[in-house]
Amino acid sequence: MAQDYPSRPVRVIVAFTAGGTTDVLARSIGAQLAERFRQPFVVENRPGAGGNIGAEVVFQSEGDGYTLLASSPTPLAINGWLYKKLNFDPAGFEPVAMMSRIPNVLVVRPDFPAKSVQEVVAVAKANPGKFSFGSQGIGTASHLTGELFMTLTGTKLVHVPYKGNTSNVLTDVVAGHVDLSFIQFSAVHELQQSGKLRVLAVATDKRMEALPDVPTMAEAGFPDIVSETWNAISAPPKTPGPIILKLNTAINEALQEPEVLARLRDLQVLVGGGDAAQTRKFVEEQRALWGRVIEAASVPQQ
Repeated sequence: MAQDYPSRPVRVIVAFTAGGTTDVLARSIGAQLAERFRQPFVVENRPGAGGNIGAEVVFQSEGDGYTLLASSPTPLAINGWLYKKLNFDPAGFEPVAMMSRIPNVLVVRPDFPAKSVQEVVAVAKANPGKFSFGSQGIGTASHLTGELFMTLTGTKLVHVPYKGNTSNVLTDVVAGHVDLSFIQFSAVHELQQSGKLRVLAVATDKRMEALPDVPTMAEAGFPDIVSETWNAISAPPKTPGPIILKLNTAINEALQEPEVLARLRDLQVLVGGGDAAQTRKFVEEQRALWGRVIEAASVPQQ
């Protein structure tokens, strides 16, 4: 079966709207896979319910490699903890490969009265409930990173969700309507360069090449605040291992193509990659992490 795969077009279901990072990467990698396999990889956007609609379509498809899911963490690692009822099992997908990894950063409005993470913690502790953080919506990585921050620093911030709209979050940070945000670096790069907002720390274990002077959360004294927004390709349950291996190998090769690397640079995201076992392990670790955060923060189910 794997030797002949694919012998017809492959659907790639993107669980979010067209034009976003997940969609752009799926189309860029899909074009490379189409060249390699000489079969179309047709991208189809199925947005809604935090990625649940697209995930359900793929989960209920035949496990034959002809329907794939391109998604961010929400349907695979977060929504299982947030929704009382799902028509799919987030742990039941077959992870194929990581497309990209995007560090989340702590950004503040230009005139925020703190120049470091330690100072943010100090002013927040001195003024509980006075300062706000904007997120892309309840249950998103930006929201849960804020909850993780509050849990580990003993601070109290007011959460302002924006229903998935990253640009509105950042517009209000720049304007001073919200004080800070924990959001993916790719979204704030240009604003940071122009001085419209300040990046105080990156939630990674190593400094970013694009931000050599910005410390990590670990360097700021909070090594357990590690957070990133990632994009992965997954397959339905019971997809044969040889097909997973064939797809994983091709995706990793595609990620090294100049056109794809250029697109990743344009998006200010890091190259994914890794074998299927590494991808599975990473997704499982992320699911456990966000489950602990959601429980500790008592985030209500939807």
